[in-house]
Amino acid sequence: MNDYHQPLCPGKKYHIVSRAIGNEKLFRCDKNYDFFLSRYDKHISAIAETYCYSLLPNHFHFLASMKDESHIRSYYEQVTQKSYSIDIASRFLMQQFSNLLNSYTKAFNKMFNRKGGLFIDYLRRFTIESDEQLRATIFYVHRNAVHHGYCNKLEKWPWSSYNTIIADIPTSLKRDEVLNCFGGLAGFLEYHGRPILKK
Repeated sequence: MNDYHQPLCPGKKYHIVSRAIGNEKLFRCDKNYDFFLSRYDKHISAIAETYCYSLLPNHFHFLASMKDESHIRSYYEQVTQKSYSIDIASRFLMQQFSNLLNSYTKAFNKMFNRKGGLFIDYLRRFTIESDEQLRATIFYVHRNAVHHGYCNKLEKWPWSSYNTIIADIPTSLKRDEVLNCFGGLAGFLEYHGRPILKK
């Protein structure tokens, strides 16, 4: 389901997308990509587990699972020093993404001596409702750079989670869960070997 006003709920998985305003670029150099990922870790890792991502010059994709309600409650009370209630969960989760985008925008504007907003004023989110949708979305996220013509092979794009998923290196990504939903590494590679139509 896709709804710009759809609530983010504890325990649910979402494909999350945002893009730059007009013809702006979100990322002008490698340092921007690295900084955005560090801001993502700072603002989002406390509320969500991340399955995969792809950062493109003018937009980004993440597939993330919001942490369970007990964790969100604990984190909310720690951050706000207020009592938690279920009706504020969605606003609190959305606020963390807003903090991410605002934090990045301020640093980006300072670096490039610009003013004003950088991201369009909504965060697109698609609820993941089945295992097949999960697999298809992971592939969709990873194929984005090839689809948009930034490279010709998935492994050639350095700003996606593809190479981290297939490598035996430490990561905060939910790599085991990603591989398991394809039946293992071989299944993951086979699924990601599907033809990719270029834009």
